[in-house]
Amino acid sequence: MSLVLLLAVLGYVAVNLWAVVAGGLPHLGEALGQRETRFALWLSLWTTTVSTLLCVLIGIPCAYLLACRELPGRGLARAVLELPLSLPYLVLGLCLLTVWSSPAGKALKELGLRIVFDPKGIVAVHLLINLPFVIHLAAEAFERVDPELPLTAQTLGATRMQAFRYVTLPLCVPSLASAVLLAWSRGIGEFGATLMLVGVTRMKTETLPGSIYLHISTGENDLALATALLLLLLSLSVQGVSRLAGRKGSDYL
Repeated sequence: MSLVLLLAVLGYVAVNLWAVVAGGLPHLGEALGQRETRFALWLSLWTTTVSTLLCVLIGIPCAYLLACRELPGRGLARAVLELPLSLPYLVLGLCLLTVWSSPAGKALKELGLRIVFDPKGIVAVHLLINLPFVIHLAAEAFERVDPELPLTAQTLGATRMQAFRYVTLPLCVPSLASAVLLAWSRGIGEFGATLMLVGVTRMKTETLPGSIYLHISTGENDLALATALLLLLLSLSVQGVSRLAGRKGSDYL
């Protein structure tokens, strides 16, 4: 019975993915030949990569503090950080729009920090969506490390930072790599919150998901499938890198 269910699920997923491949592959060259598609691809890659790097730089130290240090209000902090994980992206986009349309947000705009209807807003969206995600997964990874190991390193003369760098962090490399790659994947395909905050303006705030939306809106279903195939290929690439990173991490450990 379990085998039948597994085959049914595999068939369901495969049929839907194949529909995108079969419909988009004949038009992939046409889509890549369009300046609009290349712009959407570049903007998606740029904003997703920048936001992912920021998630790493901000999220890993925060996760380490939450997982390995006794902090007042730590439970409340984790509850607040995990709330965005269960909220619809459209709601998160509305939260951002409300904040950046407030007097404080308008004041920041006057100082040059434009977020609403601007490509920088895409990075802001990704941070709100993926930063709690990265912190959550990284904290879980740090919590799985035996606390005696870094303590032993410190008794042997290592500083706290050295114990983290040479003991704790290497043990978490596979989990952290997976968290980063998953965050990148979530960012490259995000649409709902982005639509709410920055809209979909051709050649300005048009990412790959936004390009699909515009193509469908104008009846260009073939180009929409080709753009969807691009996203599928990017996802496959990330999945391959994730598996390779997992194996390399296991060999390293």
